[in-house]
Amino acid sequence: MEENYRDLIEGAKSVLAGNWLGASTKPAPQLYPHQWSWDSAFIAIGNAHYNQERAEQELRTLFEGQWDNGLLPHIIFNPKAEDYFPGPGFWQTERSPHASRKPKTSGIVQPPIHASAVFRVYHHAQDKKRAAAFLEEMYPKLAAWHEYLYRERDPEGEGLVYIRHPWESGEDNSPVWDLPLKRIKLTKDMVPPYRRADTSIVSSKDRPSDDDYDRYAYLVKLFYDHDYDEDAIRTDCPFLIQDVLFNSILAQADHDLSAIARLLGRNPTSHHEAARRTTEAINTKLWNQQEGIYFDYDLVEGKQIASHVASGFSPIFAMAPTAERMEDIMHLLDSRHFSRLDGHSWTVPSYDKEAPGYSPNRYWRGPIWINVNWLLFHGLRRYGYHDYARRVRQSIIELPKSYGFYEYFDPEAGKGHGSDHFSWTAALVLDVLLEDAL
Repeated sequence: MEENYRDLIEGAKSVLAGNWLGASTKPAPQLYPHQWSWDSAFIAIGNAHYNQERAEQELRTLFEGQWDNGLLPHIIFNPKAEDYFPGPGFWQTERSPHASRKPKTSGIVQPPIHASAVFRVYHHAQDKKRAAAFLEEMYPKLAAWHEYLYRERDPEGEGLVYIRHPWESGEDNSPVWDLPLKRIKLTKDMVPPYRRADTSIVSSKDRPSDDDYDRYAYLVKLFYDHDYDEDAIRTDCPFLIQDVLFNSILAQADHDLSAIARLLGRNPTSHHEAARRTTEAINTKLWNQQEGIYFDYDLVEGKQIASHVASGFSPIFAMAPTAERMEDIMHLLDSRHFSRLDGHSWTVPSYDKEAPGYSPNRYWRGPIWINVNWLLFHGLRRYGYHDYARRVRQSIIELPKSYGFYEYFDPEAGKGHGSDHFSWTAALVLDVLLEDAL
C-alpha cells in the first residue's frame, strides 16, 4: 500500500461497499441501478486485491445471466430497481429461445474483458485452492462466451468480431459512430416509445443527444423484431462495426483464457490460435499507417472510420503493434492532439482535442475515462514506455483524489462529470495502487 494514498484507498473501498447490491455491484448509486457486464469485470479486478470472495461473486452473478448460446448480456437487471431506461420490458429478450429467463437481461453485449478479470482474480487470490475451484467453474462459461463471439459475430472467420449497437462498444456516443448513425434515416413509427432517465439525474450537457437515443432505441427494436436471431439481424442491421477496442480486449482475453486453460491442465491451443488470428486481423485491417492509429471498420460501408479516439490506441493492451508501429502510435499519443508528456493536461482524453466536436465534458467525446487509461497504462508499461505509463498512472490516481470518484473527467480542468461514487473508477484506482506485477 502507498502510505500517501491511504485515505484514497479507503475511500475507494467505501465506494465499492456502498454500491454493493448483495450479490453484485451497481456502477453508481442513482444513474446505474443494475449490474453491467464490463463494469463488473473491472470491479472484480479491484476487489481481487482485498476481498477474494466478493471478486468471485461479482463475476459469478454476472454469468448467471449468460444465454445458452454463450452470449453474455451487457445488463443483468436488478428487479428492485424499476425507474431505468431501457428496462427489461423494452428489450423483450423473451423472444429469443436462448435468452436467460431469470435473471432478466438485455439483448446486447459489452467488451469481453471477463477472462482477463478472472485471471487477475486468481493471480491476486489469498486462497489459491478456492481460486482454482473458481477457475474450474468459470472456464466453460468463458469459453462459451468467446465461442459465441467468433461463431455469431465473425461470420467470415476473419478473426474480428463485429458490434451491432454503440452500447456494445462501451463508448456510447463516441465520434466514431457519427457517420454510421447519421445514415440511419428514421421516421416516427421506427422508434419505439421510451423515456430517458439519465438526463433527470445528470446534466444533459454531459450525455448523448436525443437524436442518438432515437437510433439506440431503433436498433434495439430491430433486434427484438428479429427475435435476436443473429443471421437475421446481420442481414438487416445498418450498424455493423469491427471495433478496435472490443477486438483488442478480446485478443488479450484470449491470451488470458489460454493461461487459465494451462492452469487447469486443459489444451490452450484454440485460445492461443484465436488470440493470434485476432491480433493479426487488428494489424492488417484496422491499422492506418498514414494516421498512426487504429480505426474501426464499417462493414456496411466497407471501409475504415477515420476518427482519432483514445480507444484507437487500445491494441497496445494486447501487445498487437510491432515496436516500430508503437513509435508511430506514440508520435500521435504524445502530442497536442491527446496529451504531451511534457504538457500540463491530464492523460488521456477520449477524443482528439484538436478535432471538430471535441468536448471536455460530453461523455465519450473528450473526457478522460479511467478504464481506457487503465488499458493504455498496462500496454505502455509492457512496451517499456515507462515515463508515459507513469504519467497515465498518476492521472488515474490523482483525478479521483482531487475531484472524487466520478464517471469521467475534464482533461484540462480535471473536474468530474457524470455519476459520482462510480464503481470502476474506484476499483481501478485500487488496482494501480495495490497491484503486484502480473
